[in-house]
Amino acid sequence: MSCLDGRRATDGEVPGWLTALAAAASAATVPDRLRPPEVGGRPAAVLILFGLGSSGPDLLLIERAAELRDHAGQPAFPGGAIDDTDTGAVAAALREAAEETGLDPAGVRVLAVLPELYIWRSHFRVTPVLGWWQSPAPVAPGDPAEIAAVVRVPVADLASPANRLLIRYPSGQVGPAFRVAGLIVWGFTAAVLDQLLALGGWERPWDASRVTTLGPAEQPAGWPPLGA
Repeated sequence: MSCLDGRRATDGEVPGWLTALAAAASAATVPDRLRPPEVGGRPAAVLILFGLGSSGPDLLLIERAAELRDHAGQPAFPGGAIDDTDTGAVAAALREAAEETGLDPAGVRVLAVLPELYIWRSHFRVTPVLGWWQSPAPVAPGDPAEIAAVVRVPVADLASPANRLLIRYPSGQVGPAFRVAGLIVWGFTAAVLDQLLALGGWERPWDASRVTTLGPAEQPAGWPPLGA
């Protein structure tokens, strides 16, 4: 838990806990539920950006607008499809983050490109790019028609047992979820966060009997019923 005590790196220095996490995540085995198929899928990239805020280490997340075709209303990492004009996953992740949050890519130090993951519902082959926000600046939704909110979520809040639960999907499968910053983070993003907490050594025992059902009507908009 050493990274959650609020101690700060100086002058944009990458903290040791994040260097260790980048190494562990780069070598991690991809879970079966996120493993890409041999062929098919649309290349995409997301930016997993750690910074230091007023409450200690945090992560940058967005909430997608409810009107979008893919992952409407869902909290997510900044990111999107890799365009033909992008030079690769890193360029795409930084470009998308800049477009969606107003982030300045010059203030981001890329530490690792993680193994490719797959989102089966939308058929994206996602390359996570892990970065350190060495020069944070104010962020806000770039296009309100696409991004409803931009938030910095403290890692301590994600690790808190009080904010953890499971989501049951219409298929009957269950997956991790988090109640943070007024949002329910679920699906692909929650699965990645769950892995990062474990790899970082920040995971704490929590009540896995807390299960919220995600009904078919709620799934497109990304809002599971809180009382289930």
